[in-house]
Amino acid sequence: MTDKSEQFFGHPKGLYVCFATEMWERFSFYGMKYLLLLYLTKYHLFTDAMGLDVLGSYAALVYSTPVIGGLLADRYLGMRKAVIFGGCLLALGHLGMAIEGTAAQYQNGGIIRDENALQIFYFSIALIIVGVGFLKPNISTIVGNLYGINDPRRDSGFTIFYMGINIGAFIATLLCGYLGETWGWRYGFGAAGIGMLIGLVIFLYGQRHLQGLAEPHDPALLKQFILPWINRELLIYLGGLLSLLGIWQLVQAPHMVGLSLNGLALFVALGLLWFILTQCSPVERGRMSVLMALTFSTVVFWALFEQTAASMTLYADRVVDRNILGIDVKASQFGALNPLFIMLLAPMFATLWTALSKRQLEPNTPVKFSLGIIQAGLGFGALVIGGTFPNDAGKVAAIWLIMAYLLHTTGELCLSPVGLSAVTKLSVPRIVGLMMGTWFLATAYSEFIAVQIAKLAAIEVPTGQQMDTASALTSYTNLFGTLFLVGCGAGILLLLLCPYLKKHMHGIH
Repeated sequence: MTDKSEQFFGHPKGLYVCFATEMWERFSFYGMKYLLLLYLTKYHLFTDAMGLDVLGSYAALVYSTPVIGGLLADRYLGMRKAVIFGGCLLALGHLGMAIEGTAAQYQNGGIIRDENALQIFYFSIALIIVGVGFLKPNISTIVGNLYGINDPRRDSGFTIFYMGINIGAFIATLLCGYLGETWGWRYGFGAAGIGMLIGLVIFLYGQRHLQGLAEPHDPALLKQFILPWINRELLIYLGGLLSLLGIWQLVQAPHMVGLSLNGLALFVALGLLWFILTQCSPVERGRMSVLMALTFSTVVFWALFEQTAASMTLYADRVVDRNILGIDVKASQFGALNPLFIMLLAPMFATLWTALSKRQLEPNTPVKFSLGIIQAGLGFGALVIGGTFPNDAGKVAAIWLIMAYLLHTTGELCLSPVGLSAVTKLSVPRIVGLMMGTWFLATAYSEFIAVQIAKLAAIEVPTGQQMDTASALTSYTNLFGTLFLVGCGAGILLLLLCPYLKKHMHGIH
């Protein structure tokens, strides 16, 4: 139990340090996320498929690198040092995104792009990817370490943490989206970089409230010299910087990203299989097996959910009537609906889980996962209904997109914060950082799959011609109808497996 002097509103003060740090990290992340595809297709005149390939490479890699960052923090760095190093790289990357160069132009039937500016853009993306790898798994693991394994405050603590980071996402999507689409892309991306700097300062200031839970488990290992004049800690930092060169090129080669994901996943899967079979007790083996099953199920959820930055952003830009009560809402700003709904609903979910737990009625983790996936499918059902009622201009009322975001968000609140908590509860303690990284690796797969799905509705408009709104609406509605069936079907299947999964959790809820 945490010392009362280190508590604030019933939770460890360290939770709020992580809350604020991740809030500003999410400000920087979401500040550019919903601008990215629009920036590439409108400013550099990428086709839908080209822009989605870049988005998919970035998103997949940004969720893959936490496997390595989590492992390095577990074995050597400790979570505090990993978060600080990652935060520095993130700040540099987001600020580099502000260098937009010259807008692409049509000339003589072709497109002239500022290739130098694009290379700076790709290198900035690489900085963000490596930075997230060091920061993302470890900030969540710190939160888990602040609570005992059966502490009843654990799920509500993660939900509060999840609500906090979405405050940053909400502000960023509105502000950076407006600045980027109205004043210039560099202003939106630059504001995101400033947000990351603020988050880094907060974490440095609040380290004393982490109760020593984020320090290296064996500081002497970091002091050992691996090469002349280079100890292990410095070597890790240098390795992270050198990896930028490879990722800089990789993000420009989507097919190589797919191969890299396969290789990394195979390596991690074989390693975990060996660990589960040879290093775990029967109880640990059962819990780890359930954790792996839940991790795999998240691929379906996130492949559906992450249409928000892909097909749903293009949908908002092209076929949605974005004039709401006389206000012209930017396409990228619809992304703010997700964090807005989280801020409104997260306290209700936290209270609901706590109240149900006291009455021994709280759904177990697998059931919550099932409900989350079903609701993601229902969100696309709302878009299918909306697509059958276009206005005179062929545009869909914004209320249907809002309804989709609402259902996706309630699904997320059933699955994502509970999932982060499940990793820290079900994992064998000595590899919890690696398992948090594996959780994000599954998300990486879903991100890559998400853009492949979005490309099914990619629309290529010949040079000099206008997009046909009716055909675009038909293309998107057909895609969303398929996703409705996939989400509901997968969620129901997982629900049927819940009794078996609960049995092998051995008393952990």
